[in-house]
Amino acid sequence: MKHPVTEANELSPFGSLSQSEFYSHHSITHNSEFITNPRGLKLFTQWWSPLPPAKIAGVVCVVHGFTGESSWFVQLTAVHIAKHGFIVCAIDHQGHGFSDGLIAHIPDLNLVVGDCISFFDSFRDIHAPSSLPSFLYAESLGGAIALLITLRQGDSAPRRKFDGVVLNGAMCGISNKFKPPWPLEYLLDIAAFFIPTWPVVPTRGSLPMVAFKEEWKRKLAIASPKRPIMKPRTATARELMRVCRELQGRFEEITEPFIIVHGGDDVICDPECVEELYRRSTSKDKTLKIYPGMWHQLVGEPEENVEEVFGDVVEWLKTRAEGKTGEKTTVDGGA
Repeated sequence: MKHPVTEANELSPFGSLSQSEFYSHHSITHNSEFITNPRGLKLFTQWWSPLPPAKIAGVVCVVHGFTGESSWFVQLTAVHIAKHGFIVCAIDHQGHGFSDGLIAHIPDLNLVVGDCISFFDSFRDIHAPSSLPSFLYAESLGGAIALLITLRQGDSAPRRKFDGVVLNGAMCGISNKFKPPWPLEYLLDIAAFFIPTWPVVPTRGSLPMVAFKEEWKRKLAIASPKRPIMKPRTATARELMRVCRELQGRFEEITEPFIIVHGGDDVICDPECVEELYRRSTSKDKTLKIYPGMWHQLVGEPEENVEEVFGDVVEWLKTRAEGKTGEKTTVDGGA
């Protein structure tokens, strides 16, 4: 089954189909609802399920990245995973997609982590018995959020753990090729204190231009009515770099099964940082796949690359859901 991005065009993720026609074409049901977090913000959530008589293999909880959303490119990947027998759910972070909040502003990522945990836990309680395996699928900044979710699984309060994590272009470190140029990076604390919401932090290139290799997919990313085209806000930029430093100090605490899929030419999220995560993690089931020549958004690659990457992702999920693999460590491509 090919990734649904093959049916998209530069104006719509659904190509020539309507949204309902798209779901019917892929034998998927779709539902959505708004939830309210403890801060009074309404957050948009949605989920996709394969139509009967498909056997449900597990639940996959999706975590999108910075300036992303669950209703554009990420939705196509969610549908792709759902077509392979998984119930897939997602949430728009505050200030992203259809959720409340100042656009693209995340001054405290811990609050977003809490929103994800609350929704994913309640969703699994309703839609997935404890016998059904559950996984996290995360892209870019979502990778950092997913890792923080797993780290909280070790907290004193008992919580249902995830059975594995897919890290796609995970933000474990921001590449020096994309960071604000010196000395502006070191002035962020001052700027974030006085003007926390000011979208002025310079980066070396715009996100779509350096994330999506194929030009038509770049145009599709920009065509999203919910995708902000703006520079990062000062407090948000400071928080992203703080979280990277925190994670880099806790790689040894990552014990859950995981697979890393990452473009070797990613100039946004440094491949060397996920390689370090792989080396230092104490997980007994970990897989690292660095794809030479590929960029940050792996769904933005040419078709043959997309099929390779997401074929690896689906195979990893299906294998672990079926319980056919015990302790295993594998490395592919440049680690």
